[in-house]
Amino acid sequence: MSSPIIKDNIWRTIKEYLVLTLGILIYNSGWAIFMIPNNLVGGGVSGISSIIQYATNGHIMMGYSYFVINAILLLVAFLVLGPSFGGKTIYAIVLASIGLNVLQMVYPQSLIQSISLANGKLMATIMGAMMSGLGIGLAISVGGSTGGTDIIALIVSKYRNISPGRMILLMDVVIILSSLLFPSYNKETGELLSMPDKVTTVVYGLILVTVNSYTLDLYISGSKQSIQLFILSEKYEQIADAITKELRRGVTVLPALGWYTKKTSHALVVITRKTDLNLLLRYIKTIDKDAFLSVSSVSGVYGKGFDLLKGSKVKKFDDEKSSSPESVEGEEKH
Repeated sequence: MSSPIIKDNIWRTIKEYLVLTLGILIYNSGWAIFMIPNNLVGGGVSGISSIIQYATNGHIMMGYSYFVINAILLLVAFLVLGPSFGGKTIYAIVLASIGLNVLQMVYPQSLIQSISLANGKLMATIMGAMMSGLGIGLAISVGGSTGGTDIIALIVSKYRNISPGRMILLMDVVIILSSLLFPSYNKETGELLSMPDKVTTVVYGLILVTVNSYTLDLYISGSKQSIQLFILSEKYEQIADAITKELRRGVTVLPALGWYTKKTSHALVVITRKTDLNLLLRYIKTIDKDAFLSVSSVSGVYGKGFDLLKGSKVKKFDDEKSSSPESVEGEEKH
């Protein structure tokens, strides 16, 4: 018989791919319903792909160029950065490439007319950007990625002292401004846009990437919340072994004294992502249903498995610590 943790891991993997699929569907829908019908241009590879579709009057649809450009970027990233892009990223890119083409033909024109074109470009820009940001946020929250210009930013930051965020913003601005250099045919009417209309599109594009970024940050900051558990149990050794070996999370064991009973015991301290809490609680209860648990939200969790501290001072401290003979190799990490 398979253990409960194996079943939970299988279900969690299935759930992650379902969330990833939902995120890509929302991302593609934002483009198909709001942005493409209004000839809007965003940042990243999707922005480049939209420019190509508008310039060719729809003969080269977004999905084709989106896939080709991302495939080239992934190949370059593999050669320069190493094999750090997993199966979820490849799955997301392939699914997004298919969706950017298919959904343009799936959504009825009446729906697009009523909720997108009839409400004006500004509303379409805001709604499309929010859907795009939410979709990317869902993908990132389960370990996926839509690839794109963030790969270029990582490559540049490896060799130059330029932050990836600033590099991505700079590329987005360049991509949006470059739309002025190419012809743009309206998807609905087939007419060539005038220069004043293209300038207006650039302004909407800058609004689009701003709203997109804000939505993404808002979602990610919520999905990456961490929690801290205090666990009191007579079976603390079994629980600690299960958390470290099965759930792959760090555990700190602290000596404890119950002042009322005057009995010595041990308390387990675990810091993990909020999304892992239900799985962790269920597994603890299978070992000791009488375990006493305290759960609290924490912020600013740094270290292996969480956010990384950045900055020259921190790096210098880490280097000195690793080179010091007094450093302890078996130091507890969460």
